[in-house]
Amino acid sequence: MVVRQHGRVGAAVVATLGLLVCGTSATGCAGGGAVADDARSGTEAVEALHGAAAALVRAGSSRTRTSMEMATGGTRVTIRGEGVYDFRARLGRLTVLLPRDPAGTEEHRPITELLAPGALFMKNRGAGVPADKWVRVDTATLSDGNLVTGGATDPYAAAQLLHGARSARYVGRAEVAGIPVRHYRGVADIGLAARSAPAADREPFRAAAKGFATVEVPFDAYLDDQGRLRKVRHRFSFVNGRQKTTVAVASTTLLYGFGAPVDVRLPAAGDIFAGKIAER
Repeated sequence: MVVRQHGRVGAAVVATLGLLVCGTSATGCAGGGAVADDARSGTEAVEALHGAAAALVRAGSSRTRTSMEMATGGTRVTIRGEGVYDFRARLGRLTVLLPRDPAGTEEHRPITELLAPGALFMKNRGAGVPADKWVRVDTATLSDGNLVTGGATDPYAAAQLLHGARSARYVGRAEVAGIPVRHYRGVADIGLAARSAPAADREPFRAAAKGFATVEVPFDAYLDDQGRLRKVRHRFSFVNGRQKTTVAVASTTLLYGFGAPVDVRLPAAGDIFAGKIAER
């Protein structure tokens, strides 16, 4: 399979969750402090969510775990990732684990992903890519803005998407990994998130607003007492390019270990693969 940078998001996600192979050449918001206990009205809930990205920038960095699920062909496929993210520098590193082949006979090597403003770098890409080379993808050229193509949603983008929340409600108190949190449920608008994002971050969201079956993204978000996002689950919808059916992808991002050291060094130009990725 090959994910083409200008193709439909449906084809991109199917390829992502199957083999995570991209066909390519080498080429804030104002945030408050602690969230009030009585943030229960719709307006207060939306305001709390709009401050999530800024709260993460104030926190500096964190560790993260991700999962992405899609049901296809009667089989539920899950891709998992783990790593660190620097919210001030907008740089992250994930190790992404692919599921076995449907027959269960082939193990895939973990893929290393580097997340950067406007770009996704991947190593251990498999067919056609030398083991010492990286694949670089311009996220603004992806029809989902890389909200799902990489097999994990960029943690900062996941928080920024909450700035597109048009409606939300406070569900109640909960715990995430033993940390007390406030649970919010609502619907985000990708187009509104694009208009609300800093200029440097708008293009991927604009691409996503055009590429998905709907700009509306239901979510469940969990904020701690400092307003920091601890967990968010987005439910994206896209149109399968071949069957023209709507497919749902659930992306979950978990943040913990705030202040963790992050050392992400982007590949030099000579380390980026200049050819085409072979189909498999």
